[in-house]
Amino acid sequence: MAPQKVGKPFNIVLVEPEIPPNTGSVARLCGATDTILHLIKPLGFSTDDSRLKRAGLDYWKFVEIVYWESFEEFLAGAEIRTLHFLSKKAAKPYTESTFKAGDFLIFGKETKGLPNYILDSLPDRCFNIPMPNPNIRSLNLAMCCGIVLYEAIRQRQSG
Repeated sequence: MAPQKVGKPFNIVLVEPEIPPNTGSVARLCGATDTILHLIKPLGFSTDDSRLKRAGLDYWKFVEIVYWESFEEFLAGAEIRTLHFLSKKAAKPYTESTFKAGDFLIFGKETKGLPNYILDSLPDRCFNIPMPNPNIRSLNLAMCCGIVLYEAIRQRQSG
């Protein structure tokens, strides 16, 4: 099954997420914004994890979730122009990306980020969230998803 544009405005893709509360918070974000959540296996937790459920509160019924067996399976049928890879290792800020309805905002696992072959082979599709303070290593995954998703929504509403 290839990733497809669906009736919802955006898609958030978490590649092998490891921390249940992050995924739960992203799920709540997706529910609030009518965004589809794609989870790429292996997951670092069970979907029955109480921390996952708690972070998503009672909003799970409002979240459409698509599971993928691997990152390669997800990428196999993807239209490159709809993919936006987010990584602290990318050179361009996410604000230089043009987002369109149906696009996929793709975030790597918390401990390793996205695979280097993506950053190396598709640099024009890779973006970062600028962090002026060099003492801070990274932001929380759910926060990153919210920052980029709301920029995408802003662009869609003003365009």
